[in-house]
Amino acid sequence: MASRQITEKSLSIIRSLPRISLGNIRDNPGSKVTQKRGRGQHGGDKHGAGNKGSGQRQNYMRLGYETGNNPFYLRVPQEPYYRGHHYRREYPSMSLLELQTCIDKDRLDVSKPIDIASVCKSGVYNFFPDQKQFGIHLTDEGADIFSAKINIEVQWASEQVIAAIERNGGVITTAYYDPHSLFLLKNPKRFFQTGQAIPRRMIPPPDIIEYYTNPETRGYLADPEKISLERLKLAQKYGYKLPMLENDLHYYMLNDRKDPRQIFFGLEPGWVVNLKDKCILKPQDKELLRFYSS
Repeated sequence: MASRQITEKSLSIIRSLPRISLGNIRDNPGSKVTQKRGRGQHGGDKHGAGNKGSGQRQNYMRLGYETGNNPFYLRVPQEPYYRGHHYRREYPSMSLLELQTCIDKDRLDVSKPIDIASVCKSGVYNFFPDQKQFGIHLTDEGADIFSAKINIEVQWASEQVIAAIERNGGVITTAYYDPHSLFLLKNPKRFFQTGQAIPRRMIPPPDIIEYYTNPETRGYLADPEKISLERLKLAQKYGYKLPMLENDLHYYMLNDRKDPRQIFFGLEPGWVVNLKDKCILKPQDKELLRFYSS
């Protein structure tokens, strides 16, 4: 009797309820859990990119940057070596031993002047201009076995390196390249494919112009007569006989230099290299000629 009453009551309740439809179907409580992205304190609306500034704009901080208002060189003022770190230039090193190995393996052609473009093409050296790396620092490791006679252009070199190259009858020059020029030298083909005119090389900034105008460091802006005098002084200091460049069979190759505004050997600023037609387009307008020659 009781079960019959329960059945009748249940049926009456079902008759009074609305029919099942898409509008009244829902999941059981707790059956679905929504996972939010990002930091919990912001409810996932920042996606780990922060609130404001370069982090939210997907930008990278400069090298050595410390967040906060009190960086290391201010917390520890008695250690001044860290101050101005983001302005300092870096010169990735390459030793004379590595240079001699490349020459022995015919990765570098000693019958032509060697610059940073030919060294990068050899595949044994790499640098990153976007990380404030400004070219080759030629070190003196292997100076006692270096025997090649070359005309090389680097960005930084010591006195021992200069003596090791000039002792064999070679020539070394230290030259400055701005970051845009270094991008072109690192991958010339990519630049030539854009069809743009070769730009001018920028002059050194004031803090290092003294190095590139000093004949002792064989700066490319130094007086050639003073460089010849310094070559003789260095030979007397290290006790070797300085070879005469005038009597050398490769005199013109050893004396080949870039113009202070020139980036590539054999290519002047303002020229356009057409890789498709394998030709070079030279400007004819007088204003363009005056602009690129300055």
